[in-house]
Parts: sequence; C-alpha cells; structure tokens
Amino acid sequence: MSHSAVFVPHFHWDREWYEPFQVFRHRLVTALDTVLETAEADPDFRFTVDGQMAAVEDYLEMRPDNRDRVAALVREGRLAVGPWLILLDEFLCSGETIVRNLQRGWAVAERLGGAMPVGYLPDMFGHVAQMPQILARAGIEHAALWRGVPGSVDGHAFRWRAPDGSEVRTEFLFDGYDNGLDVLLVPDRIGSALGEYDRMTAERWGNDPVLAMAGTDHSAPDPRLAAWLRRASGEERPITLATLDEYVREHVRDEARSVVTGELRSHVRGNILPGVLSVRLGLKQRMAVAERTVDHAERMNALWSGRDDSAFLALAWHKIIESTAHDSVVGSGTDETCDQVAARLEEAAQTARAVRDAALAEPAARVPSDGHLVANPLPVARTALVEVDVAAPAEGVALIAATADGSSHPVQLVSAAPTVLGDERLDASQLERVLRRIHRRELFGRQIDHYELTPHSLVFRLAEVPAGGPFDLMVLRREVAAAASAHPGGWRVRTLTQARATALVAVPVPACGLAALRVGPGEVPDATPRSAPATATPGTLSNGLVEVVVAADGTLEVTGADGTVLTGVGRLVDGGDRGDSYNYAPPALDAPVSEPTGVTVDVLENGPLRSRARVTRVYEWPAALSCDRDVRGYRTVPTPVEMVVELRAGEPFVRISTSFLNQCADHRLRFHVPLPEPVTTSASAGQFAVTERGLTAEGGWGEHPLPTFPASSFVTAGPATVLLGHSAEYEIVDDGSVLALTLLRAVGSISVNIHPLRDEPAASEIPVPGAQELGTRIEHRFAVLPSAAGRPDAGTVALAEEFRNDVLVVRGTAPGGGPLPEDTTGVRVEGRDVQVSALRRVADDAGGTGVEIRLVAMSDTATDVRVTGPFTQATTVDLLGRPLASVPVRDGAELTLGPWEIRTVVLS
Repeated sequence: MSHSAVFVPHFHWDREWYEPFQVFRHRLVTALDTVLETAEADPDFRFTVDGQMAAVEDYLEMRPDNRDRVAALVREGRLAVGPWLILLDEFLCSGETIVRNLQRGWAVAERLGGAMPVGYLPDMFGHVAQMPQILARAGIEHAALWRGVPGSVDGHAFRWRAPDGSEVRTEFLFDGYDNGLDVLLVPDRIGSALGEYDRMTAERWGNDPVLAMAGTDHSAPDPRLAAWLRRASGEERPITLATLDEYVREHVRDEARSVVTGELRSHVRGNILPGVLSVRLGLKQRMAVAERTVDHAERMNALWSGRDDSAFLALAWHKIIESTAHDSVVGSGTDETCDQVAARLEEAAQTARAVRDAALAEPAARVPSDGHLVANPLPVARTALVEVDVAAPAEGVALIAATADGSSHPVQLVSAAPTVLGDERLDASQLERVLRRIHRRELFGRQIDHYELTPHSLVFRLAEVPAGGPFDLMVLRREVAAAASAHPGGWRVRTLTQARATALVAVPVPACGLAALRVGPGEVPDATPRSAPATATPGTLSNGLVEVVVAADGTLEVTGADGTVLTGVGRLVDGGDRGDSYNYAPPALDAPVSEPTGVTVDVLENGPLRSRARVTRVYEWPAALSCDRDVRGYRTVPTPVEMVVELRAGEPFVRISTSFLNQCADHRLRFHVPLPEPVTTSASAGQFAVTERGLTAEGGWGEHPLPTFPASSFVTAGPATVLLGHSAEYEIVDDGSVLALTLLRAVGSISVNIHPLRDEPAASEIPVPGAQELGTRIEHRFAVLPSAAGRPDAGTVALAEEFRNDVLVVRGTAPGGGPLPEDTTGVRVEGRDVQVSALRRVADDAGGTGVEIRLVAMSDTATDVRVTGPFTQATTVDLLGRPLASVPVRDGAELTLGPWEIRTVVLS
C-alpha cells in the first residue's frame, strides 16, 4: 500500500544553547525573513513556527514593520504560531510555570490572528504526567512530540492520558522532528526517496498519510521546497504541504490505537538525556527562587495591596518562562549562555521581590515600628518560626513576644550584633569629614537617636527606631565646628548602636493572612506548651517528635514520630563522572569515596524553639580524571563538608543543609538515605502530580537507560521522604535499599563525542569549564521525614508546602508604642492533599477584578474542598481564563475535585 504524504515545513529554534540568545536571534531574523518572502511568493507554502511565540516575539522586536505581514499569514492559516511562549523543559519548572507559559503564548498568538491548537512538544527531554490535562483544560485536543514515548506505541499516534483521565490525541514523531529531510536530500529523487521511507515505516501509518517534518535546528526551508514537492507529487503518491495543525485536523483518519498514561520518560525511541537534571545546580536553584518569589508576590499583591502591579508581575513571569527553555534551565549551553540564564532568573526574582515588598509595606504601615508584620503565603493557618531583629535584653532579663490578642509566646535568642560600629582617633580638623557620612538622620544603615559632644569626644548613639527627640544635622554641624575650633588637637569619635539581637518566635498566622507581634521584656505565663521543646547535645537532637543521633562517621540515625528509624542518613558518596551536561558516565576505573578522614560536631543552638548542630566531615576527593578520562586521578584535595542538622519544635521532620567549596572536577556527589527494607518503587512530586516509578527505565535506543529521575517538591521511597527546596535528581540504588539524592555533577563539556552510555553525541564537543563548578560553594537545603505510614497518611503534600514556603516578615512603620493590629485572614482552603498552585489578582473584560485561585488534587481519590474569604461569587474557568460556570456563595465555595484534578476558580 502506498501512502500519500504531507510535508510540514518548519524549523526548531533553540533560543539559546551553544550560542547565546542574541547570536541565535541574528540567525532567526534571517530565517524568518526567508519564510515570509517564500510564503508571500508561493500560495502553496505553509510554515509551522516551532510551537513557540518567543521566536515570533524575538523576530518582531527586530522587524516591527513586519508585524502586519506575519499577522496576515497567520489569519490565512499558512503560518502556524503558538501555542507556547517557549518550548520548555517540563521537569525543571513548576506546573504553574507550564500553565503560564501556555497562557502567555496563546495570548500573544491570538493578537496575531490565532494560536495553533496543538500542544507541540518536539524536543523536550521527556514529558510530565499532567501535560494532557493541562492541554485539555485549555481546550487543546492534540499534541505532537518525539522523546519519551514507550515501546508499546507501534503506530504514529496514541491517546495520551493524564492521571485525572484527561486525554489528548498525540502525534508520535517517532523518527524525530526532521524525518522529512532525508527525503529532500536530492530534489530530483524526492519521489523515490519518499517511496523508500514509506516502505520502511508503512506499518506505522495505517490509512493515514506519511507525516514528513521538513525542517531542523536554526534554519529555514529552501525557498524552492514547494516547487520540488509539486514536481514529485503524483497520482500514486500525492504530496501536500500543510501546517502541523492542518495535518492533524484535515489529513488524519485513523483513530489512535494505543493508550499511554502518565509521564513519558522511556529511552526506547530517542534519548531523553537525564543528566540535565543534575548539571549546573545554580540554575535549578535560581528557577525555584524566582518561581517562589513571583508566586508570593502575586498572593501579597492580590490580598493586601491597592496597587495594580500586573505589568511588573508579567515581566517577572516572562523572564522565568524564557529561562525554562529546554536548552536554558537544563544547563546544557555554553558558559556565557548559562550566565545569561542565571542573570535573567535573578532579574525575575528581583522584579517579583519589589512587588511583594511594596504590597506588604501597605499593611506594615499599620504596625508600630517596634513590632513586626508576619504574612503567611499559604491558604492554611499555621504556627511559623520567624526571626526578628530586637533590642537585646539586659543580662538576666527574659523576652516574650506579644500578639494582638494579648497572648504571649516564648522567644529564643540566637545571636547578638556588635554594639561598637566605629572607634576612631583623628585631628579636630578632620571632624567635618565624619559628618559627611550622615544622610539626614541615617548613619551606617541606622538612625541617630542622639549624640554626645564633649571636649575631644564625639559619641553617636544609633538605633533602629529613634526614641529621642528631633535631630537637626545643621545644628550638629555648627556645634562640631565650634567645638573643633575651641579644642584643637586629637579627638575620639565613637559610633555606638543599641544592643541588638536576633530572636526566634513561634507565631500563629491565619490562612493567607497577617499577624503582628512585638518582642519585649517579660515572663511567659505558665501554660501547657503546644509542643515539646527542641534540644541539642553534641550527639543528639530531639523535639519530642523526631530524634537525631549523630554517629561516629557523621551520618545520622533519625527516628520519626511513629518510631520509624532511618540509619546512616547523610552518607556522602563521591564518584567520578566522565560524561557531559546531558548524560552521566562513570570512568572505567572509578574510585568512589564515602568515608571521611575526620568528623567534628558542634552545637549551634539548643532550643527551645530550634535546635541545630553542625557536622563537619573532611573527605579526600580526587582532583580530576586522568588525561584519557578513564581513571580518577591520584592527587586528592581535602574537602570539608558542613552538614547543619536542625529540628524545630512541632515539626515531624529534620531539616538538613549541606555546604562545601568545590575544588574538584569530573565528579558526582550523592547524599544517601538508607532504607530499613528494600523497595521496588519510589514516587516523586512535581508539576501537579505524584508519579510512581520502578527501579529501572525502559531502554532500546542509543542511550543507556539509567533510572535517575526528577523530583520537585518531594521524593518518597518506603518509609523515607525527602522534602526539597528545588528540583533535583534521585535514584534508588543498591538493589532498592538506598535513596540517593544528587548534590553535584561537575563536568567539562556540553557533549562528548565518545560517551560510554550514549551512542551518538547530543551536541558538539564544546568545553564548558563553568559546569565544573570549581571554586563554587555548593549548598543544598532539604528535609528528611521518617514515616512508616507512607506518603498519603503522613500528610506529605502539606508538609512539603510548609517546608518550601516560609512566612514573610517585615518591620512595622507606624509610630512605635501603638497597639498591634488584629490578625487578618485572607483566603482559606480546606481539603486533604490539595495544593494551591496560584492565587492572583485578575481583571475581566468589564473592568471588574477578582482573585483567581488554582487548586490541584494531589491524590488518587476525590477530594472535598472548601474555600472561604471575602467574596460572594465563584466562577470556574478553564486554564486560559474562559468562564465555564458561575455560582453565588455566602459562607464559602464548596467544591469536589476529582482525583488529580486541576481546577481554576475566580473569586469575586
């Protein structure tokens, strides 16, 4: 049987990769100039712009006069644009970022004439489980992709099903997104080459035409393409040019036979390059910080600010989304490219921080300056541990924290600041220079409370909040000038600040709400404590729920609230890595290092609210691989690794932070959590789902299927759960008996030509010394939760949210000494294993405003949810904001979410 053929002209545009963005943009402009000229000259020509609007935006920024030309072709259906803003790496950003990417790409495309309603995902390194639901809830019925599809799919399409049951018909680009190029190599032989390709792949097409993707990276199709195909077309094998949207809507007749549920991470038909999960740690951490900061900024702006900062929030989101590109946040670019991604993410976080801080400044203006405002970004009430700067008490005087309801709370002092900021001796003629440091009343970042001027002595007394009377700088200048003239010679100038200390306070904060506190002298009244105190000795930490014992080798024995014991937690295993940014590879002769040469333990804090101990282990790590990269070198570098172990009163997990200065190249470092019994599965949370995985991965292409997997907010194996602050790579090793978390992968090439675990290069062999992270302090923050009950019964979803989302604290700015404002609740969400992905201000077409909240059922059972707050209407909308149903509410909106459902509601 001969098949007709549909050629889809396109390009794949990596916005930045082995060249930085602006270099690739120069090529982009040339390529799209060619596309426009070709399309306008030949009515048969069609072009699909890679599914991402970033290429169009970047082009029109350089060619603004061509906007109408682009829009005309979009309206005619000959130029397919969108639906994404950028082709992202789905595992290295949040699910919310995926949604915003789709929303913004769709909106930009609509302004040009309409978005392509196909979830085009051609080159991502695997696909998240909830992508079908994300597409379906935006009204998109089709997807098209290449990597990660399991071997069970034997046709050119399948039904891809999300955990909630949503499905999209998915075109499987089984030969990649450039399968049509080989057919076009010799223009005069296109017909025979197409016939040969048809015979090779006939069993996949059924009654559908061959899909020939005519394009590749960073280049436009030949302007003669349409003419070549017209000559090659015949009655026996007709050839048509189409956009990808036209192919799936107008040319496909067969129903997709196979059904695939969940994530796509098989290696069977294409490399998924899993090493990108762990290379260039800093990019993953910056992504998490930027996402968290803009999320908090949106919540604070929506609930507590009268100012519309949507333009700043849009800018922050745009920079985050740009950075999710699958050659950006993954860290597989050159050093200069990765530096630019890092800077972009820093800008996103800075922009969002400005909005967040401005929003909190409004309620802080009602809090006295000797108090602090605490804001809870989560829609559940919680008692949070906060650090505040306070006046240090006199020796023997206790401090308490008072809240607006009159209750008192214990305080733990953790540090004291120096009181002498300056002590100088200088000649009277130089006193005027000292006064130049004063800006109105500010000196050295504090305020001048008062000063003492006596012959040959000038003392400044500083405070955070001045308690003294008015300060007049002009009067001071006159007085100092007169004193210097009357008393020439040597002077002593001292700058003393009020004794300050950092205090820990456990303060109750309402759901998405505000609370105020003031710390001062006093005695905590006798009352039954809400939880046992946290304590620490050089060998043991405890808080009544969790006990941690430090072993002689520096590892930890962690006992959970239910008696579950994890032994050997924190064993560090360092091995060689002769791979590249895409794939790990061990050297032929590895020499793993797991035993320290020295261990010291220091108690940092001893409760009652927080106990902390520092475990310092010194390791002798090989400095680098040998010249042939097959042996770890014999020269070693002594490397101290600090592990701070922390327990907080009332928390059922132990917080752990690790830190070391990396001085070695070509290695991989892992943090081990041994399990009491071997396991056969693990599960990790991220992108609106908890995905269960086995101990192996499906292989069959040219890449060894290492079972290393992504995790975003937590990973669970048996009775051990690790709560995460950012996306990470993990693996279950030693026959299912150890959960290994990758802390560092240091490599020196984007790709290597000869890789022991991958048949073909993933890119050119370009040196990237920055990916070795030499001279970089490598820091991680996570928590270990022991629980025999496993993930659902341990309340892991809620605990992970608390771990990742600290409360926000700002000093009040109203006059000191006044009453504290009462606690205020924002939006409250009740429901087990429900995650709130977004809470933001939105506007409708009529100029009204509301608060949009996105709810995710992180469970395989239906969940009843109650949302309460200052609103009277609840409107369910799709992921593009289009209304679906609206109901009036009085005492809160009551919803039932299906298993793994994503629901978006606008409250007004």
